[in-house]
Amino acid sequence: MLPTSRVRALRTESDPHGSKGRGGVLADQYFLIAHEDRTGRSRLHPRATGLGLAAALLGELILEGRIGIADGDLLLLDRHPPTDALAHDILDLLVAQPRHRDVRTWLAFLSQDAAARVGERLSRLGAVEPVTRRRMLSTETLYMPNSPEQRNAAAWAPARLANLLVRGIGMSISDRVLIGLVAATGLTRHVLYDFEMHRHAFQSLPSAVGSLPSDLRELIEYTEASVGSVLTVGRR
Repeated sequence: MLPTSRVRALRTESDPHGSKGRGGVLADQYFLIAHEDRTGRSRLHPRATGLGLAAALLGELILEGRIGIADGDLLLLDRHPPTDALAHDILDLLVAQPRHRDVRTWLAFLSQDAAARVGERLSRLGAVEPVTRRRMLSTETLYMPNSPEQRNAAAWAPARLANLLVRGIGMSISDRVLIGLVAATGLTRHVLYDFEMHRHAFQSLPSAVGSLPSDLRELIEYTEASVGSVLTVGRR
């Protein structure tokens, strides 16, 4: 396990200057909110969680100025490799497939292994630990916070976001994208779990997301549509 200071980094307050230089914060925070801290299992249908994580990974590249979105298409703006290894890998995939630009296509593709890839990144940070369990005909690897420090950091992820909304504190662009993806994928009740306590927070959600740049709003809208399609197909 890495030093606890690396875990504490995940408990940092919102960055007023955005996310540049803080690669991985968006998808890592979404992962911690989207998974049970005691079991490591997804709070949502796994495909919905995968789409949320895929969107968060694309969001990291948008926040770093590497890509944009216009009318449902991804735009390459800067091919310079990000410092974060996973973000670097995702950008390389986008660069290698110049003919494929549809946002929903990329969300579907990246969602297939987004949970494992972000889980591995969090494991390298010392925020979670991989736990392999046997199933009937296969094995399953979950990424779980096991130590008290790890569990505190995981529990802090939704609490921090709720606190920002309740107190009406100016949120960084990264946190506004995060709350947008939380809402788009159906995780809001796991962040704002008490309507009376969080009444003001519910009221501030639309403005928090609505104030985002157009490409990030598009990302959230396409994520919500993709999750809706997945869940509709699953009910048939």
